[in-house]
Amino acid sequence: MKSRGIISLIGKIRRDANQFIIDSLRSRGYEKLSPSHGDILSLLGDGRSLPMKEIARMINRKKNTVTVLVEKLVQLGYICKSPSPGDSRITLIRLTEKGEKMMPDFKKISDLLIERTYKGITEQEKSDLLHLLEKIWHNLQERNPVAGMNVNEKTRMD
Repeated sequence: MKSRGIISLIGKIRRDANQFIIDSLRSRGYEKLSPSHGDILSLLGDGRSLPMKEIARMINRKKNTVTVLVEKLVQLGYICKSPSPGDSRITLIRLTEKGEKMMPDFKKISDLLIERTYKGITEQEKSDLLHLLEKIWHNLQERNPVAGMNVNEKTRMD
């Protein structure tokens, strides 16, 4: 493979992984959930309540994007919002009973995706791949000489 194809290949992997998740969710009756909801559900899956700002930071998404995702999950009944007892300006997000009940399916889908992704790949190869992808990601976080800012600075400005 030519080295110029790596970004394209990463995009194809992401597309196919997302399709696997969508198909798996639909086959279990979760037609209105999407892969983008997974990070939030995963964070809340251990029973904790988190502020929106903290969720955005932990999943590396803009707060307005997280707000849209959270609103959809609230509408579907998987999570709920409540004011923080210590500071009513802070909104806490947590799973509802419906959200807690779907977590075994969520974990199973995640396990199946990981199993499929790493089929035929040794532990050393997994480690090497992760190391290389982290290096690529780090490289992309550096200052863009054309735009004059790094990716994180741009995200904070949006």
